[in-house]
Amino acid sequence: MPMVKRIRLSFVPGIEVEFVDRDRAIQQVIEWSERSTRFPIVVYGPEGCGKTAWLRQTAEVLSERGYEVFYIHPLDRLVYADVSIPSVKEAFLEFAQKAFAEDALSRIVWALFDFVRDLLKVRKARVAIIADDVFQAIGLRYAAAYVKGLLNMIEYPQYSYERMVVIVATSEGVSKAEIGRHRWADLMPMWNMSREGFEQLYRQIPGPKPSFEEVWRITGGNPGMLAKLYKAKWSVDEVIKSITTSKDLDTFILSLSAEERKWLLEAVENPDTLPAKEKLPLMQKLIELNLIISSIIYRDPELWIDQPPPQKDLELGIGKHIAWQTPLHREAVRKALQEASIA
Repeated sequence: MPMVKRIRLSFVPGIEVEFVDRDRAIQQVIEWSERSTRFPIVVYGPEGCGKTAWLRQTAEVLSERGYEVFYIHPLDRLVYADVSIPSVKEAFLEFAQKAFAEDALSRIVWALFDFVRDLLKVRKARVAIIADDVFQAIGLRYAAAYVKGLLNMIEYPQYSYERMVVIVATSEGVSKAEIGRHRWADLMPMWNMSREGFEQLYRQIPGPKPSFEEVWRITGGNPGMLAKLYKAKWSVDEVIKSITTSKDLDTFILSLSAEERKWLLEAVENPDTLPAKEKLPLMQKLIELNLIISSIIYRDPELWIDQPPPQKDLELGIGKHIAWQTPLHREAVRKALQEASIA
């Protein structure tokens, strides 16, 4: 793989780390840069699996290869434009700052089309559009329409371009189903980090910490969960409580019938027990709560961003068809079930 400058990222406030691993994912970006993306690439995967870090590294890779890069992450209130036309760059940043000040995040998402056209009106260029978690900013009902707009920009541009790379990332499990109903994008899953790459990240974290084996077992290689553990002073219970509260698992458990609770307990031990006709409503609820990832039966590397998960690893909550987003998500559900049975 060609040498790539590795960016530095904020791990938690006050601590920066170097982007590590994901060599295969970077190579995929390089390949797209050489031929354009035929359809928008919509990347989905577990919350905290590293999609945002990879997208920011992707922006660097594409910029190094002569692309005019527009990057937006509305929920983080972060945008930048690495473009060669000063007037377009300044107008884009000014527009974004005003939208942030007015808490109008969706404006930035939709305005991206206009600024790309403004750039191409001035010069024929290589253009990259990188959009992170935009569906939460515009609402799920507009997700498919937004992707169709990106496809139209690729297929029917108002002004010609040299090459175009379009990548959109989402953590919303339900958005995958909404977009997948159409043939307007290439949907590609991304999994948590590989064991080797995760260890590289783990070793960048300062101070006393549990053994790598213990951290790997409870996070499953999810860098977001690693950051949560660090901020919680390595308290697994505190992180589980955070997951339980943020997803309102207690209310969710109370809403289930006795039979559904039994099914859920079985899924805690083996998520592959979920795909059954009578269990589909339960499985859909778990997807909506971003607790599981479905439709992962095919592990062909070309279908995935970076490396696919192992074929099966029940210790980490990974089945052949279904996987818990992380072992900590699974343990939060297990504990909520136990407390509901005691109450």
